[in-house]
Amino acid sequence: MTDWQKSDWRKKPRVQMPEYTDETALNAVERRLASYPPLVFAGEARNLRNELAAVSRGEAFLLQGGDCAESFAEFGADSIRDTFKVMLQMAMVLTYGAKVPVVKVGRMAGQMAKPRSAPTEIVDGVELPSYRGDIINGFDFTPESRIPDPERMLQAYLQAAATLNLLRAFSTGGFANVHEVHKWTLGFTDSNEVKKYSDMASRISDTLDFMEAAGLTTETNHELQTVDFYTSHEALLLEYEEALCRLDSTSGKWLAGSGHMIWIGDRTRQPDGAHVEFCKGVLNPIGLKCGPSMTTGHLKALMAALNPKNEAGRLTLIARFGAGSVGEHLPRLIKAVEEEGANVVWTCDAMHGNTIKSSSGYKTRPFESVLREVKEFFAIHNAEGTVPGGVHFEMTGKDVTECTGGVRAVTDEDLSSRYHTACDPRLNASQSLELAFLVAEELSSRRTAMAQAKAG
Repeated sequence: MTDWQKSDWRKKPRVQMPEYTDETALNAVERRLASYPPLVFAGEARNLRNELAAVSRGEAFLLQGGDCAESFAEFGADSIRDTFKVMLQMAMVLTYGAKVPVVKVGRMAGQMAKPRSAPTEIVDGVELPSYRGDIINGFDFTPESRIPDPERMLQAYLQAAATLNLLRAFSTGGFANVHEVHKWTLGFTDSNEVKKYSDMASRISDTLDFMEAAGLTTETNHELQTVDFYTSHEALLLEYEEALCRLDSTSGKWLAGSGHMIWIGDRTRQPDGAHVEFCKGVLNPIGLKCGPSMTTGHLKALMAALNPKNEAGRLTLIARFGAGSVGEHLPRLIKAVEEEGANVVWTCDAMHGNTIKSSSGYKTRPFESVLREVKEFFAIHNAEGTVPGGVHFEMTGKDVTECTGGVRAVTDEDLSSRYHTACDPRLNASQSLELAFLVAEELSSRRTAMAQAKAG
């Protein structure tokens, strides 16, 4: 796309973005960010596209997960480690169930801006601008905190850079050793509440023992102690995205240097809008949230805009409908994709359509609803003969109480004890791993059914 420029989005309608009051300060921040190194590199983004191309063919499975909204206050090495650790455990269980590689993409190192359903919020009769993520304004409910501050972009960049630095160290420095990861999982299945998953954990142990007996050890095989781990976030704050956009000298294409994969939210996917305009010009893999209001016409227009060459691995459609509503919306969107012959990855965001207000007043997501939406997603793809490529969860490695249910049975009354999210409720470590076991069972059943159909 030779005629595309990274500032072209400024000529398009913009939504869900702040209006900065000090243009001089904003311009100064943008110039500083533009002088900083990119956070990711073009070769990494191309590698992810190749891996997502395998996902689209059913030769790999996508696990995308991490924080709802990364905060400055909660930032620290332990929280990064804990989320990375749980994602490795989930990936191992999913790999066993699917019998294909799992592509690991974190909602990390950049997920700091959030779209909101209303521009303002009212607390005790006081109305202030909504909190839009730490990269934009502050969480504290004061007039000063809620003013958009461009200087926050600089802190967000430094936090993202530090996060990526630690993730790269964890990925290649021995922390991802396959045997250690499985030991953590065995610790999870030791407790009485999750004995039902111990059988699968034991089968994974047997597989690892066989591999070691066959000479495939961590000492002889480097791949058993390292992983490829990618980062992603919603490309919402376009001043930040443009400032980190770089021209790749190898390909002559533009790279969104803020993360390996960026996505367009369900509220910012207007075909003629600023967010689509920016994302269509970068070489990174692009995600597109597809909620109930997505029409087939809009989807076809967006696929044409975002992936005009119909390249495999370029576009991931992230379905988010809510439990009980998948059957109403997903089949018509699958039909639109099939009619266009489009190459896409289908993945399921089972979080955003299942948010409710609990009896105790907290915003929460029932674990059972999350699981139900995943099952509906798989069932429809199985019926349509298409590939259910992955899952997308808001989760944390911490022992929070934000989503109800799961084997540890978080109740409405428990929510107040460890409710730490800056925005939306997240699965905790136990719920995330339990969900991985349940999804692995779905993948295993699908694989068995496909083998039987092929044999018959």
